[in-house]
Amino acid sequence: MSRRTALWWTLAATAALLPPIPAQATTPHEQALPFGACPDSVPRPAAPDRVECGRISVPLDWNRPQGPHIEVAVSRVPASGTPAEHRGILLANPGGPGGSGLPYAVTKRAKLPGSVRRTYDIIGFDPRGVGQSTPVDCGPMGGLFDSPGADPVPVGPVAERAYLASLRNTADDCSAGAGAVLPYLSTEQTARDMDAIRTALGEPRTNFLGVSYGTYLGAAYAAQFPHRTGRMVLDSVVGPWDWYDFDVIQSRALLRQRDTFFTWTAAHPDRFALGGSAETVRRAYLRVREGLTARPVAGFGPAEFDRAVYRALGRTERWAGLADGLRTYLRDGSPDALRPATAFDSPDSRTYEAANRIVKCADAPAPTPHRILADIRRTRHLDPQPVLTGMEASTCAYWHHRPAHPTPLGSPDAPPLLLVASAHDPVTPIEGAHELRRLLPGSRLVTLDNDYSHGVFASRGNACVDEAAAAYLVDGTVPTADVRCTGPGLPAVP
Repeated sequence: MSRRTALWWTLAATAALLPPIPAQATTPHEQALPFGACPDSVPRPAAPDRVECGRISVPLDWNRPQGPHIEVAVSRVPASGTPAEHRGILLANPGGPGGSGLPYAVTKRAKLPGSVRRTYDIIGFDPRGVGQSTPVDCGPMGGLFDSPGADPVPVGPVAERAYLASLRNTADDCSAGAGAVLPYLSTEQTARDMDAIRTALGEPRTNFLGVSYGTYLGAAYAAQFPHRTGRMVLDSVVGPWDWYDFDVIQSRALLRQRDTFFTWTAAHPDRFALGGSAETVRRAYLRVREGLTARPVAGFGPAEFDRAVYRALGRTERWAGLADGLRTYLRDGSPDALRPATAFDSPDSRTYEAANRIVKCADAPAPTPHRILADIRRTRHLDPQPVLTGMEASTCAYWHHRPAHPTPLGSPDAPPLLLVASAHDPVTPIEGAHELRRLLPGSRLVTLDNDYSHGVFASRGNACVDEAAAAYLVDGTVPTADVRCTGPGLPAVP
């Protein structure tokens, strides 16, 4: 058996802890989706609600439906209302690319308005390459999981050459680890999987809640299946750009967000003791990073620091923890308050980081190495010490597979969708929502003004946003115009 054939057969291996697919169900349009017990990674909702899991077999390549198949894991929390209230299924995706959706049916549903919980069966699923759905492995990924990692911001020709070499090594590692699946872990293929889930559940339309990357996935579904698209809420919208362009836009938005964080921290000098001006706080921040660059502590160096900052800047409830971590390091030299609760090289993290890059590189054209270095230099001209953690699509410069075309997004034939955005979200900047809406005629945008966090609907606790989204999902009420909701402003100090 050839290596390629062996890889394909490996992909078709059964995922443990999930109920088996009937032997006669060999193609998506023929099979049902039986449900049973869930793996331990899926939390149990409070009684009387219940969660159940199953799996569906789908082609590795939807353009060759008779070829090798893989399995996609699915979870369901049934609607809690009466049969008369039932509106069908609501698929949900938490983002990424690379986020596991199997537990999301439980965790996100618990935050949804009661009317939505009563109305819809909430359907979670692990996209292909993630979690229980043929998880992908890129091995060492060019040293990504080294501890401490190399400084992720190259300065000077020697460091720039080393930076490009790490990208090439990551691409080589993914080719060696993922092999034949590289072209097929794309958003277009995942959208086809979503439609197979719809078919297996016997539903005429796919209703959908997508957050962050989930918005890109929802827009891709609408492009392929506009007449099967139901009600879709796209929250924290990824713009319709190539992934590398998006990463550059995000890196510039993070600079603005970090300046806001410095100003906020300086407004509370008694609480954080990092200084009474934004510039003083910035200098304290730089002292921390410079100290960890010169002398990493127990595997925590500049790469680990930048990952912590990247994570904290996206959600304002994490700002106080970041400021406290800076102060603690300056006081006693310990970065422990900055460390993530889960190790970066955990199995789930390794799968996430691999799937993130594989999906991005399968979706869109790649940048050239020359452009990558030019963009880093331009970003460093804006700020000498940027945060480049989210620049995953840079790896695509050396990818072993190039997509034939960019992922199509949106359709004039799709029904009106509801887009939701935070005015100052640095992870998915709001200009992406405005750009995507142009590809979705009749759709509306709900903006949470004076807000700085990523993830809005059933996340920020804003009644204006939640009521507009619930009315759309439950009753099909499309706002007559865009909606602007009053946000909370900068976070209170705990």
